[in-house]
Amino acid sequence: MTYFEGFIVPVPEENKGAFTKHANELAPSLLECGVRRQLEAWGTDIPEGKLTDFHKAVDAKSGENVVFAWFEYPDRQARDSANERMMSNSKMMEMSTNVPFDAKRMILGGFKAVVEEGSPGGRYVDGIVVPVPADKGDQYARLAQANAKVFREFGATRVIETLGDDVPHGQVTDFHRAVKAEPGETIAFSFIEWPDKTARDQAWQKIMQDERMQHGGGLFDGKRMFWGGFEVVIDSGHAEQIAASASAPITA
Repeated sequence: MTYFEGFIVPVPEENKGAFTKHANELAPSLLECGVRRQLEAWGTDIPEGKLTDFHKAVDAKSGENVVFAWFEYPDRQARDSANERMMSNSKMMEMSTNVPFDAKRMILGGFKAVVEEGSPGGRYVDGIVVPVPADKGDQYARLAQANAKVFREFGATRVIETLGDDVPHGQVTDFHRAVKAEPGETIAFSFIEWPDKTARDQAWQKIMQDERMQHGGGLFDGKRMFWGGFEVVIDSGHAEQIAASASAPITA
């Protein structure tokens, strides 16, 4: 199954245009290094949680938003090889020294897909991060697979569920801290792609009333799970989106 490098990034609201420009300029080099698809999405519907949420995950400051992003690879070996090429790519190293966000608070990790339903595409994404007991990964995958079929029935173009494979601990922020992970827990990094936000909002109204939806039943601590809605600003799997973003006027 596909391998994912997942990211959560704090970005000042005023830097949305600069972030989009930076991501577009980075895209050709990422593809050259072996990234099969790069998707970056800007937060538009991120609820505040009591224990965890996307803003807390990256210690977001006043005036900052959150970007939910990922790179796709055929497998872990392809990811590792791509990272090696990135480290020797002079253009990428130069760009990494001047980014429109606080890279010290960005969190990232490598994840193996356990559910893949549908095809990539759409302009809106639901991102979900969940703490899962490592010894219950198979149970989580079965639950996620059942729910994925419901999401697809109500209009999702793609549903991806993953479990942590290479998730480092950071000095300031990381995925483990983001969900207040306990000993013996791993991280699920998951997302649902939708045609647009309207389709997503309409679908969720129906999904939450559907009796087939399974909500965990003690499999994981739902109080530490967090989620949010994001508008796609770049998707390198769709060249027309790169072209449209690159030609659009960049505002502060």
